[in-house]
Amino acid sequence: MATVIVGAVRERAPGERRVALVPEAVTLLRRAGIDVLVETGAGSGAWFTDAEYAEAGATVVVLGELLAAADVVLCVGPPDADAVRLLHPGQTLVGLLEPLRHPELVAGLTDRGVHAVSLDLLPRTLSRAQSMDALTSQASVAGYKAALLAADAYDRFFPMLTTAAGTMRPAQVMVLGAGVAGLQAIATARRLGAVVTAYDVRPASRGEVESLGARFLDIRSPHQAESGAGQGGYARELTEDEQRAQREALDAHIARSDVVITTAQVPGRKPPLLVTGTALAGMKPGSVVVDLAASELGGNVEGSEPDKTDVRAGGVTVIGAGRLPSAMATAASTAYARNLVALLRHLVRDGELVLDPTDEITGALMGDGTS
Repeated sequence: MATVIVGAVRERAPGERRVALVPEAVTLLRRAGIDVLVETGAGSGAWFTDAEYAEAGATVVVLGELLAAADVVLCVGPPDADAVRLLHPGQTLVGLLEPLRHPELVAGLTDRGVHAVSLDLLPRTLSRAQSMDALTSQASVAGYKAALLAADAYDRFFPMLTTAAGTMRPAQVMVLGAGVAGLQAIATARRLGAVVTAYDVRPASRGEVESLGARFLDIRSPHQAESGAGQGGYARELTEDEQRAQREALDAHIARSDVVITTAQVPGRKPPLLVTGTALAGMKPGSVVVDLAASELGGNVEGSEPDKTDVRAGGVTVIGAGRLPSAMATAASTAYARNLVALLRHLVRDGELVLDPTDEITGALMGDGTS
């Protein structure tokens, strides 16, 4: 019986330290009868050595050998053009490929006869696919790290402290967006002792926010008469009138906050602008704003840039946190590798890779069956 061969490549995007498989995942895949190749140095950014991969049962090879032999190529982010050119017809590429933002990549893979399986297309409403939900696992890491980043940049204490020198009041933290990343940021800021307020366009998130000990801010206006909930477990994109009303209502609350963490994203689209220059100007000197949505498409904070920290004229620090999971590469890679193991166990049956577009999970990951 033929054996499916999977290969994990080294990430080449600037600042990307994660890896698709960790040694623990190699062991699990080998037990499932799947052969594993790992590119030389693939895990070095996450502190996993080639020797650890070999000990777990993987074969460590150079990129050319891996792409020539692997049935399934595993990556974290979209591969570069050089790697795509080495892929051959019939192979399957699995990763967070962001097809809505990289249509040229999907077209190139289709031209080469390569099947694209993109984990960011998985609807969060599929309960039996929760173990494969890489967006959730990576957003959880990002939300946790965002709160720590904010606490590190903030020049005062997060908790209330009573000392011989007097009582220090707790930090007032506002989290905009109560999805996975936002909830983890809320939980972490609360653990650090801050007083947390959160806002989300989906009224249903109130219960989750309050269960973490934070206050839910309800600022819906007549311009937003309906829920902001969208499909697949994500928030929908608000209209221009709704966004304008939202920003105006948020400005006063932002001005009273010591720390603001923004996490609102719309898959494949420009993130909504939540914190304007006017709102930043109203904040106190020493305040900190962490924009988790900062990317080349823009961010939730006016003027924020990914992976850049900027101290504005009013003394407000704006952090464009574009790649926070990579800042915790070991934890993020371990969670992501577990997602891939769950996916491969679903796709590999009786020693064969089965890409069935009529399957609810597989069809979603392949864009309803199109590669």
